[in-house]
Amino acid sequence: MSPSDTAVKETAFAKLKRLAQRTQAVADQERCELCSLVVPSQHRHLLEVATRQIICACDGCALTFEGVIGGRFKLIPRESRTVPDFEIGDAAWENLALPINLAFIFHNSTTGKFTALYPSPAGAMESLLPLDAWSGFIAENPLLAQMESDVEAMLVSRVDSARDYFIAPIDVCFELVGLIRTQWRGLSGGDAVWREVGNYFERLRATTGVASRMEAARA
Repeated sequence: MSPSDTAVKETAFAKLKRLAQRTQAVADQERCELCSLVVPSQHRHLLEVATRQIICACDGCALTFEGVIGGRFKLIPRESRTVPDFEIGDAAWENLALPINLAFIFHNSTTGKFTALYPSPAGAMESLLPLDAWSGFIAENPLLAQMESDVEAMLVSRVDSARDYFIAPIDVCFELVGLIRTQWRGLSGGDAVWREVGNYFERLRATTGVASRMEAARA
């Protein structure tokens, strides 16, 4: 094979490689799961209530479900808020018998009850204990009663000395579940996963507003 033939072959291979890379890049783009439109990295999510699956949506499809009550899908809100006035004592927390000091609690419209989930290496796990005690906490913290069923949750971190409480969109809560699931190593998780958990809550604190009892009283 002559040098010119080799050069032509290499050029053709390079073109095919670039074409394959562009094709893969297009295939890897996130798309709206309702209309297949390509969506940016920051896009809206919907919750399919019956299956509790979170799906990606373009703005057009997402806004179709804004304010819809009793439909198949619910639009997940974007805003997270810290709840500095919320308190749960150590004894009350221990009564929930959660194996990890991270959890999120939301009102499940299908069952009509509050549900507590905690992240684990196997994904989101549901607490098997009844959460009737939460009615008392809701009475003492009326802001919690304003959480939108299914798509907003009380996100709790009591890792080490932390006592952080947020009202967060459900997709933000499941982001923490995904982090734990992919980063957990060994029996205790390993140092890396807890660094990532710390970074997760730092980012959350940096992007949240503040919800207080005073705001709840005005609402």
